[in-house]
Amino acid sequence: MDERLFGTNGVRGVINQDLSAQLSMDLGKAIGTCMKGNVAIGNDPRTSADMIKSAVAAGIMSSGANVIDLGMVPTPVVQHYVKSNGIAGGVMITASHNPPEFNGIKCIDADGTEMPRQKEEEIERSYYKKSFSNMSWDQVGSMYPRSGAIDAYLSSIIKLVDVQAIKNAELKVVLDCANGASTVSSPRLLKDLGVRAITLNGNPMGTFPGHPSEPTEDHLKDLIATVKETGADLGIAHDGDADRTIFIDNKGHYLYGDKSLAIVASEMVKENNGGTVVTPVSSSNCVEDVVTAEGGKIVYTKVGAPVVSRKMIEIDAVFGGEENGGLIFPKHQYCRDGAMTAAKMLEIVSKQGPLSDLVEKLPRYSQDKRKTVCPNDLKNSVLSYLVKQYEKEEVNTIDGVKICYSDGWTLVRPSGTEPLFRIYSEAKTELEAKERSDECEKVLAEAIRKYLK
Repeated sequence: MDERLFGTNGVRGVINQDLSAQLSMDLGKAIGTCMKGNVAIGNDPRTSADMIKSAVAAGIMSSGANVIDLGMVPTPVVQHYVKSNGIAGGVMITASHNPPEFNGIKCIDADGTEMPRQKEEEIERSYYKKSFSNMSWDQVGSMYPRSGAIDAYLSSIIKLVDVQAIKNAELKVVLDCANGASTVSSPRLLKDLGVRAITLNGNPMGTFPGHPSEPTEDHLKDLIATVKETGADLGIAHDGDADRTIFIDNKGHYLYGDKSLAIVASEMVKENNGGTVVTPVSSSNCVEDVVTAEGGKIVYTKVGAPVVSRKMIEIDAVFGGEENGGLIFPKHQYCRDGAMTAAKMLEIVSKQGPLSDLVEKLPRYSQDKRKTVCPNDLKNSVLSYLVKQYEKEEVNTIDGVKICYSDGWTLVRPSGTEPLFRIYSEAKTELEAKERSDECEKVLAEAIRKYLK
């Protein structure tokens, strides 16, 4: 097997350096060959979107499959269309939160979830071996533009929240679309929910002039300032393809994704009179604390939305999500969904009061995050060394090595794309979290020195 083509979230790269028209067309041929049926395609507003989409679509059509072009839409809209219309699969042209010089090709399975690794491997084999279904002139596919996908998607969301409660609350919200794909959907959603919205970066522009599309605290300074200046009830920020949402509370405080995950998880368990919530091993203990307090239970997985989604399907979970703002609502669809997340948080605030009060009630933990360089060929040996060193502690090896303490944990994960380990520690205080990372970093250094000899 040749080198891996798909990363954690599709095939990504800098345009005309890593990701060319030729690669995109050949990958489209492989996708069409493997999907064997009609394929929906959408894109975010990056400047290279038309180029990459055209190349991928040409490849798909050459294999004999039809392409249904949904236009510029959020990733969850393509996923919802695929799931709802019984077609072979979908492709989203996006690099999500990456800088504007990047773009990407993300494959969607027939059930609307992100494509599982084994199917990506099938596409990779076809791509590298050039084993494509090149159809004759009278059997190639066609492209059909489709409108209405956004309407059906928003309708699904609105059916799952208490619209009247949101309207009665007369909320004022600042919405930051990041010049991304949410510009065509989230302002409409807020209007339909009766929310007064002040919109920032609401025009789709592939250069992301307002701010970089990753919704970090530093990038959302304008949103934070506008929430404070206008006395808004909350701020809502999407990433470039709108599968994630980050919130600013009514006092102008940036909410890290684990806090919004915990608030929504608590509500979903309460609504379902219990149930299971699925989240990666990297999520804060505050999520488990609030879920168990409501009579639910937590199941941990490897990091990655596709892994979380498939575990949710397997065990019939009531909710799931990651600490990056990517929340998954099974009654809507089994994928991260930024607009559904925003609508649910608006409902919660409408019924339970200010977002700052909800945050204040959450259990408090501090985290420390860092990384350590390690050659890729030593990673497995180093992980085995760590397990042995911490054998007296409770150790979880679902994804890397997680050392569990009574009031927190330390997680050591090998990067899938770089020669390094990521170290995350959580404790009740900043000092304790830092000390745990310090200790683990020393053990890691010992292990790396040992195996470098």
